Amino acid sequence: MSAGGVRRWFLPALCLVLALLFTALGVWQLERRAWKLDLIERVDARVIAPPQPVPPRGAWGSLDPRKAEYRRVRAMGEFLHDRETLVDALTERGAGAWVLTPLRTLQGTILVNRGFVPPDRRAPKTRAAAQPLGEVTVTGLLRVTEPNGRVLRANRPAENRWYSRDVQAIARARDLGQVAPFFIDADAKANPGGYPVGGLTVISFRNTHLIYALTWFGLAALSVVGLFLLLKPAHKPG
Repeated sequence: MSAGGVRRWFLPALCLVLALLFTALGVWQLERRAWKLDLIERVDARVIAPPQPVPPRGAWGSLDPRKAEYRRVRAMGEFLHDRETLVDALTERGAGAWVLTPLRTLQGTILVNRGFVPPDRRAPKTRAAAQPLGEVTVTGLLRVTEPNGRVLRANRPAENRWYSRDVQAIARARDLGQVAPFFIDADAKANPGGYPVGGLTVISFRNTHLIYALTWFGLAALSVVGLFLLLKPAHKPG
């Protein structure tokens, strides 16, 4: 085939390939949208369901975060207040910190995010009334660990600077031994003295798949138009 023939068929073939590719991407986005809507529906059902006992220790290693996260759970144990960890937080109440406290239970140690404190309540002595001794019951949402930190802000355990709720890293820093691979976001039950403030879990799932799907289908349509124009016989003047 001549060079002219190759060039004559290359662009139509490219348009056809692009049309198929963009269509496939659009279909994939629709499938992702269906999955996301199903996830949102399942999570909405979990957060209002009656609380269940935390998963037993024997199930921790095989726990599927996608099926377990945001499940309402209840745990009983004793807080280890002397090993709490403050994790930087930005919430609807402003900047401050999450108070993560180990809860020693019969199943093992579980980190509990007891809630938010503003900068002037970071020191434990400023909220001593909210540090109960003895057995307590915690109700909240099961959350999966947040390893390493945030974008551009890595956790710095040696400096006691935490930007995410990294369960394993906190356990090592506080010498907690083996802990549950998840933590519990405590519910909005008020603590004595008002702090920490629980029940601030933000449940939000970005769902822009329909926009992406329409974009891909639009590009597929443009590719088909281009293919049609390239294959349309050239008009010869009479």
